[in-house]
Amino acid sequence: MNTFRPLLSSTACAAALLFAAAMPAQAERADRGKPLSVAADRGGTVDLIKQVVVFTRDLVVTKGTIVIKAARVEVRESADGYRTAVAIGAPGQPASFRQKREGVDEYIEGHADRLEYDERGDVVRFQGNAVVTRLRGSTVADKITGNLITYDNTAEVFSVEGGATAGTPDGRVRAVLSPREGRAAAAAAAAPAACAPAAGAGGAGG
Repeated sequence: MNTFRPLLSSTACAAALLFAAAMPAQAERADRGKPLSVAADRGGTVDLIKQVVVFTRDLVVTKGTIVIKAARVEVRESADGYRTAVAIGAPGQPASFRQKREGVDEYIEGHADRLEYDERGDVVRFQGNAVVTRLRGSTVADKITGNLITYDNTAEVFSVEGGATAGTPDGRVRAVLSPREGRAAAAAAAAPAACAPAAGAGGAGG
């Protein structure tokens, strides 16, 4: 069974808009080699034959700096040892994702009705009312809203589709991308010089 098939209606598929975001997303490299663990306030079920673990109620999935919070999580392990995790939110409390970026004080954060994490491909899918942001410290630098947002950790690429559960009134994709650090400061520093009149030009009594 394919745990990660997109849950898009025919209307959403017809309205889908693919968008390759220019949002830099270099994730913490060490996370790929860290174990995946699940903790929950309530108990769960473990099927040793099918290699399926299901937890419910206020649970947290961690893998290095990756933190996923949800109302329900199902973790499956393949024959070669890779795990997939499906996290489902509760009404008014979507499933959430957070991961540190490599070498900087920045984080990728996102939430959606449903999150799917594929350990083998190092890919996260945010499905239904999906929002993903890049934070510089506590400041939002970039923000993407859509029906389905796919975060490919290996390729460092985001893609987003619109649709009926895009989280926007018209179902369209929204993206706000800030300049990279340093570029905005350089532009601001250059602006006064560019606007300053030349020496003697337009001077009083000229």
